[in-house]
Amino acid sequence: MPEREEGFVDVSGDGRLHYEIAGAGPFVTLLHPGLWDMRTWDPQFEPWLERFRVLRYDQRGYGQSSRPTESPYSHVRDLVALLDHLHIDRTALVGCSMGGALAIDATLTLPERVWALVPIAPGLGGFVETDDEEAWWDERGAPIEAAVEAGDLERAQDLSLGIWASQGVEDDAGARIKQIARDNIHELTMDESAAEEIDPPAALRLADIDVPTLVIEARHDPPDGRRASQLIAREVLDGRLVTIDADHVVNMRAPEEFDDAVLPFLLDVAQR
Repeated sequence: MPEREEGFVDVSGDGRLHYEIAGAGPFVTLLHPGLWDMRTWDPQFEPWLERFRVLRYDQRGYGQSSRPTESPYSHVRDLVALLDHLHIDRTALVGCSMGGALAIDATLTLPERVWALVPIAPGLGGFVETDDEEAWWDERGAPIEAAVEAGDLERAQDLSLGIWASQGVEDDAGARIKQIARDNIHELTMDESAAEEIDPPAALRLADIDVPTLVIEARHDPPDGRRASQLIAREVLDGRLVTIDADHVVNMRAPEEFDDAVLPFLLDVAQR
């Protein structure tokens, strides 16, 4: 089996990314959600190594990677720079939430380098909320913003976890979800104004995605998230949807069900 490697790579815009890669087989890149870091992939990383060469990393601003500065940057460019550094020509992209949005954006930008796409409770650039969805978020977002403005970041994060970890933080999985979030509490006040997005946004270009795509919908996700998951699966050229009875961080909350859905898909596509 190829050696495990953990390290850092310098990227444009004064960035430095922390990564880990191990295993043998086709390349799979794991992209973590916002609020957290690459440790959200702990339930999958070791078990998947017998089948795949697995890469995970802390996106800019999270974990051990550098925080954004005033220099322009792009999460897609960061990902491409890391793949180039590791000499990865093609990879599957498996991303949760913010990581799902990045996976979609990267697939649209460099489709020839992606052999499979797995967005999990994904964000979606350019997605327009309905009036009811906006009202849902206004009601829940206002107390979070007030807590941030008051400097009470732990309360703000607890309120946020009430949305994203709605099944609670008392059991082992929930406690781990909360701890990783606490370690990244700085993201609540992180300035990401220098981040550059793809244009046109992904929501307007889903029909351009022509790689095998498995969308994981979280049954306990906010309403706009569920609608976005369904839209992606419907609009891409080779999409399918699996709904898992879990909150937003599906792969941590329901790792067995997640693996049962994702691993057969990846193994099947890898053999084509």
